[in-house]
Amino acid sequence: MIQDIAPHTYHNEYKPVTPDGNSIILAYENGKCFFHKKEDDVSISLPRFRELEGNVSDLYENYIYLFSIDQERFYLIPGLDTSLLPGYEFHETRELRYVQPQYLAFATVTGYQLWFWYKNRRFCGCCGKPMKHDTKERMMYCPSCGRREYPVLMPAVIVGITNGDKIICSKYEGRSFKQYALIAGFAEIGETIEETVQREVMEEVGLKVKNLRYYKSQPWGFDSNLLLGYFCELADEREIRLDEEELSVAEWVDYHDIPEDKEKLSLTHEMMTYFGKKKSEGTWDSAFAGLSGTQKNG
Repeated sequence: MIQDIAPHTYHNEYKPVTPDGNSIILAYENGKCFFHKKEDDVSISLPRFRELEGNVSDLYENYIYLFSIDQERFYLIPGLDTSLLPGYEFHETRELRYVQPQYLAFATVTGYQLWFWYKNRRFCGCCGKPMKHDTKERMMYCPSCGRREYPVLMPAVIVGITNGDKIICSKYEGRSFKQYALIAGFAEIGETIEETVQREVMEEVGLKVKNLRYYKSQPWGFDSNLLLGYFCELADEREIRLDEEELSVAEWVDYHDIPEDKEKLSLTHEMMTYFGKKKSEGTWDSAFAGLSGTQKNG
């Protein structure tokens, strides 16, 4: 998945040290990301502070520390004039699904999540006064009324609904992403994640499920989501009742027909591949029973 960047190591500890010339700059505009795509149309590079030396007077004073990967540190520069960095361009965020090295794609999309949060936290939601950056933790605070705000995560479920040799695959309605996906949805106030699974399945395909099993989680910076993957079984035989506002397609797909996961970036496709692989090996029943999580009948 996109966060699987080994042998590189992601460090999200908040250590707002002063950048050096080799530190990496992340920049965004209108939902787009700033990087250089090389001639192979796959490899990317990101600008570094040394490329702005002599052109920005407060270069090493005006910055927002984000995180580190290995020994490389990543920053935002408020008010950056990107025209000072020729050779780099703004690209659609979705292009990060197809580029290398993967650790830079992960860094860029994670930085996008933080940039979006900072951009929308410039003023206090309580009193309207300007917010300030805390120096000890990744937090914005209001010196006027004392309000504190931390980066926002939106928990959502990815659900693999199985019945024998088949799994429900769906396609979103009205979105540019047209590939197969699994049933998904956001957790609501006052419900457990297991209740989210059952509600979303009922809302989107009109089915009851049982034997919920937690599989794996994934940070998904494209949409500021924290994805929680669950497998479950069909509880009773009935026809799929499609929510046409959310989905254009939802259908049972035999494990032989699950499409190949060429990107290997998303939890939803890893779960589809996992189901197909274990079914092909004849080990699905034992694998499913061995997954940690909560047993819950519909």
